[in-house]
Amino acid sequence: MDWFNKQFSAEIKTEDLPRKNKAKIISALTMTAVISSAVIAADIQAPLNQDEHQEHIHPIIEVNYANAKLNIDGMPNEVDWQQAKWHPIDQMIIGTEISADDFSGQFKLLWRENKLFLLTEVIDDVMFDQTADPTVLYWDDDTVEVFLDEDASGGEHQYSHNAFAYHVALDKQVADFSTLKQATTFNDHIDTKWSRDPVNPKIINWEMAINIFPENYNDSLTGFDPKQVSPVTLTAGKVMGFMLAYCDNDRSQTRENFIGSHPIKPIDGDMNRGYKDANVFGKIKLIK
Repeated sequence: MDWFNKQFSAEIKTEDLPRKNKAKIISALTMTAVISSAVIAADIQAPLNQDEHQEHIHPIIEVNYANAKLNIDGMPNEVDWQQAKWHPIDQMIIGTEISADDFSGQFKLLWRENKLFLLTEVIDDVMFDQTADPTVLYWDDDTVEVFLDEDASGGEHQYSHNAFAYHVALDKQVADFSTLKQATTFNDHIDTKWSRDPVNPKIINWEMAINIFPENYNDSLTGFDPKQVSPVTLTAGKVMGFMLAYCDNDRSQTRENFIGSHPIKPIDGDMNRGYKDANVFGKIKLIK
């Protein structure tokens, strides 16, 4: 305001004006000063209150309870599966747009007290697994990737179990990074089987029964060690972080496409952030 007072007091001497004009000018100057102060204050405050990066806010997916036991056989014939809702896998994370014949996918979820159940329906013209070692370049094979955050807390998880990014391979191997910063298998976390649809063999039905582990899972112990933390017992109303994606490779050295269930905002052009940042996940809510 010092700048304003000096600028205008030098040009106008209100004492020399008729009383009527003097009142109008003083009122106008006062209003201009107020507006100028507000604009200057807004310019100063805005960068301080504005988030640098805001993630997408996804609608919560409600997951129904499975009233009967589900057989993990790659043939989802149970009534509970028939009644569950499909959700699309249609968000391109890596690669260019592809035809529906090259890849299309959708998924369903169910739960019981001891498991989260996932059914992924995939149409993929080439099923490819080029690396025998399940801990080497597993993301470059045809793989379903399941992202799970048990307490929906979000945050970094690349080398922690704040969340899991399970890569489920065609040969049933389940891989992710451990707290020791190395790729390892978690085959006891997920029971899985896939099969081609008997009516339309282009369709692959991929079933999974998933144990939900908390973030204090101990990588120095095996999954069968009695000292290992137990899977979480699931109950109605529980909210978890969740996202699904598919690595598609049609016999190339590296995956050609990576397609997800939830849109991800890029940072420096990079949308492939799910394996390290649970903030990009959506959320699921268990209901009965």
